[in-house]
Amino acid sequence: MKTKLFLAVLCIATTSIFAQHGHENHENKSDLWSSSRPDGHAPISVMGDHVHGKGGIMFSYRYMTMDMRQLRQGTEDATNADAHTNYMVAPVDMVMNMHMLGAMYAPSNKITLMVMANYLENDMNLIIRNGNQFATSTSGLGDVMVSALYSIFNKNNKAMHAQFGVNIPTGSIEAKDLTPMSMGNEMQLPYPMQLGTGSFGAKLGLTYLGQCDKFSWGHQLTGLVNINDNDQDYKFGNQYRFNNWFAAKAGDNLSVSVRLEGVLIGEIEGTSPLLNPMMVTTADTVNSGATFINSGFGLNYVINAGAFKGLRFATEITTPVYQDLNGIQLKQNYNVTFGLQYALH
Repeated sequence: MKTKLFLAVLCIATTSIFAQHGHENHENKSDLWSSSRPDGHAPISVMGDHVHGKGGIMFSYRYMTMDMRQLRQGTEDATNADAHTNYMVAPVDMVMNMHMLGAMYAPSNKITLMVMANYLENDMNLIIRNGNQFATSTSGLGDVMVSALYSIFNKNNKAMHAQFGVNIPTGSIEAKDLTPMSMGNEMQLPYPMQLGTGSFGAKLGLTYLGQCDKFSWGHQLTGLVNINDNDQDYKFGNQYRFNNWFAAKAGDNLSVSVRLEGVLIGEIEGTSPLLNPMMVTTADTVNSGATFINSGFGLNYVINAGAFKGLRFATEITTPVYQDLNGIQLKQNYNVTFGLQYALH
């Protein structure tokens, strides 16, 4: 149902925009929305937020860290005792660090190609029913996302583009580690500790951007639909995100931004035969999927002249203002992103 609703909204929005702007092809360059301003990029946590003109190239690096701690069931906090009622082991906290490399190239004014790859580091502390604690960790390459961004219109300091992407399952779903229950042998770790999805996915998105003299804003609707069951006969839940941001110039080089994001994450479908769902909460697919409303505050600094013209530094911190988690899961605490972007024109 969520997939059909997302596709319906996307189709309606795209059709209406084409009908309104499809015949307008003679924009004055002074009226074009511009990505070169300090507020010309979305907050650094938002991907695929802008397109480039023909021949434009951009390289990017992002470092993201997500902190999760304390159990939650639905919209209420839960305790270790709540989890130990049905499971031998419960998570205490988890930190996920991600290094992401990206590249964009525009073969035409209408099409911008984008590829993003990442390296993940996951660390989780857990507690056994008897009170003993232990830790597990994984690290390695994640999935790769390849996308095409199509510029629908750019006029009157407004712009819109669509995204069509494919998730390539290059990340491992066989990450293992030692645990007190593994008798000295590494064992398969639960779903949140894996590095990839194991499934091909389709990424669809629509982004609307606007600018005036001192401000800019944007809205982005995206959906990531996992297409096939992976080699362990499960697939991660689909993800839908609705981003809204507002940025203000604080000079010729600096901008500040605020962002509000709604996130829907579906429950894992199927189960891995390598996991015992009665052992730990994270191995039971009932404890997957969530609804979030996140708030963000960001800074964006761009160099406009000299040898490093086009180099951009950005950071954003996000915190959830609402989270409704399926089953018992660790709740999100905060997410911090730092980024470098270098555009060549």
